[in-house]
Amino acid sequence: MNILNVMKIAVYALKRNKFRAFLTMLGIIIGVASVIAMLAIGQGSKKSIQEQMSEMGTNLIFVRPGDDTPGVRLSSSQMQSLKLNDVETIKKRCNAISKISPVVNSNGQAVKGNNNWPTSIYGVSPDYLDIRKYKIASGRNFTEREIKTYAKVCVIGQTIIENLFKNGSNPIGQYLRFGTIPFKIIGILEDKGENGMGQDQDDIIIAPYTAIQKRILSITYIQSIFASAKSEQLNSQAIEEITTTLRQSHKLKSTDEDDFSVRSQSEMVKTFTSISDIMTTLLGAIAGISLLVGGIGIMNIMYVSVTERTREIGLRLSIGGKEKDILMQFLLESTLLSVMGGIIGILLGFVVSNAVTTIMGWPIVISLSSIFFSFAVCSAIGIFFGWYPARKAAGLNPIDALRYE
Repeated sequence: MNILNVMKIAVYALKRNKFRAFLTMLGIIIGVASVIAMLAIGQGSKKSIQEQMSEMGTNLIFVRPGDDTPGVRLSSSQMQSLKLNDVETIKKRCNAISKISPVVNSNGQAVKGNNNWPTSIYGVSPDYLDIRKYKIASGRNFTEREIKTYAKVCVIGQTIIENLFKNGSNPIGQYLRFGTIPFKIIGILEDKGENGMGQDQDDIIIAPYTAIQKRILSITYIQSIFASAKSEQLNSQAIEEITTTLRQSHKLKSTDEDDFSVRSQSEMVKTFTSISDIMTTLLGAIAGISLLVGGIGIMNIMYVSVTERTREIGLRLSIGGKEKDILMQFLLESTLLSVMGGIIGILLGFVVSNAVTTIMGWPIVISLSSIFFSFAVCSAIGIFFGWYPARKAAGLNPIDALRYE
């Protein structure tokens, strides 16, 4: 019997029990749709995190006091290990650095008239905006002269405007109060939105670091240093130069631990990408269990089909039918169930993925690899789980099969 006739018989057998065939395919449909949707959500989240963190600058480098050991509280001496002199030394000695800024910050209430808003104020140098990829929408940035004179001027983000200037007035030239200190608004930042960690990048007030040190925090040390390498390829060199410079500046011996930590944005991107890959794999594996359950359902229904058609099998074998034809027929039936379920599942996966984007606003990326993988797996499941029932059908004794009630 040629393959075309075997195919026709397999299709006819499935058409006789359409509803049962659909219920059997349902496990495969749900499994494939789940795999495609889960992988699309995982890949979309990964891409979104990479893009948003890259907006902060992949050549961004930051230095913090202490050794950055998780769960360890820094002592007062460790918290004060970074000084303004360190910034100047790094600027002079580190050739891979293009821009650098000291950073101090404080949390508190920003007040304008009857409106107030809990936010953070950052004390930085003028280079900070370039390092963090902030742009001035209107007004201007503060100058080195205003740094030296402890000027009470600031640049604000869009979130601050929305919550303090609800009457729609132009904030430029007006004053807001942070705690008890008034600051004159000289610039407005362009909208940046949330970063990869869900933090609102527009909920910020930026002022000269000297003003924040003296008038708000009353400190002489700095809390961190932000810098940018000349290119992403020079990140490793920049980190090495900063580490060497700070160890010499802090007079640390070769046996002493660093009293600071240096990290790059590209390292964080790689870390988050790795975590995202693990979560995507986990989601895909959980969804893949549905495929396994669907395969077991196919095996179960094929056993039932063999039992129901025992006399038919016996009759075909007794009139000269070959075992390989019987084997091929039942194997084709199970494969057709799996492949048809896979095709419907792929279409459903597209629908579910787009629904997630439309309803919940989550980013998705449907890759061809996930489609090919799902289709290949469901095809393999049809062959694997259909083989044993098909083999059982082909191995029936014609006489025993004809006597079967």
